[in-house]
Amino acid sequence: MHKFFSNRKLVITVICAIIAVGLIAGSLTLKKKDKTPVIQKVGNDVFGTVSRVIALPIHGVQTMTTDINNFVSTYEENARLRKGIEKNDSINAENKSLKAENKELKKLVGLKETMSDYSLTAATVLTRSPSSWQDLITVNKGTANGIKKNQPVLAGNGLVGRVVEADYTVSKVELISDNNESANRFAIQVQATDGEYINGIITGYDKKTNQIIMGQITDKKTVKVGTPVTTSGLGGVTPKGLYVGKVAKISKDDYGLASEIRIEPAAKLSNVNNVYIAKLD
Repeated sequence: MHKFFSNRKLVITVICAIIAVGLIAGSLTLKKKDKTPVIQKVGNDVFGTVSRVIALPIHGVQTMTTDINNFVSTYEENARLRKGIEKNDSINAENKSLKAENKELKKLVGLKETMSDYSLTAATVLTRSPSSWQDLITVNKGTANGIKKNQPVLAGNGLVGRVVEADYTVSKVELISDNNESANRFAIQVQATDGEYINGIITGYDKKTNQIIMGQITDKKTVKVGTPVTTSGLGGVTPKGLYVGKVAKISKDDYGLASEIRIEPAAKLSNVNNVYIAKLD
């Protein structure tokens, strides 16, 4: 019995040794042939496929997140740029307005220095009715400031209108551009080439060219472009000698004499914001 078990152990040992040698030899043979077992190949393919399936949505989410962050960043930057542009536009518009007002005020200062025979009261335009845009403005000075009806109103380099209604704190001013037939016309004069003066009245205003029209001319004489036009004092409403503007164009009759004179006014009548109200000292 003892001999049998000893033989059995020997047989098992020999078999294990043969299997071991076979496995080693097979492994070496496969290594030399550089072949991968089918099972390992299948496992690698499955692993690669699963990795790609998992990686694809992760990569997509990462890409989408990056795109969203870039979009938000771009939107915020555009918003900041728009805000900066709007602020610059606002500043530029304000600067332009201030420059225009400064220019207008400088003209008023220069005008005041030439009006030595008058005491001048500075006033600001409060309203201008759209229905009578070329006719009436309201200013912030009235009888409390010594303002009276028919006092001349100046802006730019000369006359722009006269007071037609004076209340305690405000006054209404009729502009020389008034086209209303019922308005009290401004009497004006211009010197002809022979040295004599031609009288007439302001009969209209061309808002397209910003030109005053002088009609009802008393004498048919020759007038040159650029000649100054002043108030004549006729009618006793507006004082004589106030500068109105200069001759811009002359319409002539069949004999070459002036029948209608167009005048470039002393101020831009469509944009009057600050004025002087004058009274003789």
